[in-house]
Amino acid sequence: MSAAKVLFGFHAVGVRLKTAPTSVLEVYLDPSRRDARMRQFTERAKEAGVRLVEADGPRLSKLCGSHGHQGVAARVEALDTAHSLDDLLDALQSPALLLVLDGVTDPHNLGACLRVADGAGAHAVIAPKDHAAGINATVAKVASGAAETVPYFMVTNLSRTLAELKERLIWCVGTSEDAPISLYQADLSVPTALVLGAEGTGMRQLTRKSCDQLVKIPMQGAVESLNVSVASGVCLYEALRQRQA
Repeated sequence: MSAAKVLFGFHAVGVRLKTAPTSVLEVYLDPSRRDARMRQFTERAKEAGVRLVEADGPRLSKLCGSHGHQGVAARVEALDTAHSLDDLLDALQSPALLLVLDGVTDPHNLGACLRVADGAGAHAVIAPKDHAAGINATVAKVASGAAETVPYFMVTNLSRTLAELKERLIWCVGTSEDAPISLYQADLSVPTALVLGAEGTGMRQLTRKSCDQLVKIPMQGAVESLNVSVASGVCLYEALRQRQA
């Protein structure tokens, strides 16, 4: 049996109840919260047949390691990753769309990136093991369920992984403020890995050199850059737009 972990927040727990109810060991609910959203959630949990446990706010905060639990938490079995990155790519029936994050260590940013990756239909998110946030309860909450649906691969050597993607004819497109062309001039309808660095520092030099092409997001106002999750959304949805055109 996989080791248990904690999810919290309506979205994160709700998606697990919907997609893998048998993996939910028990759900903790704050009895002082009796609004319509909590009533609807409780009914959904009862329909899934999971064990319900009353837990007050302080106990939930201790369980989750956060005060942002919304009165809901769950102890669940960790879902085994069904595929390696190679297996996932081998099984694709449509041109690959991957999000590669270099140096994104903030769990809130990672959660938001996973959420937008899910929304845009990205096949996976890839990050280096030594320069990235891992999946934890905070990431799962911010991702609003996407941490359960978007494969997240942490690789030992990111530049080597990009080289392997290029061997598969996946075009590696990095984002940089000083890139020679706009995002909107790039062909993202082909198999593509979009590579983004952390806000401020950007991609590491070796990662940058490993990209086939560099593009920039046009900035019309006073700010010089976007948060990495916002930039991910701009890039992924441009790829989606081109593929649906």
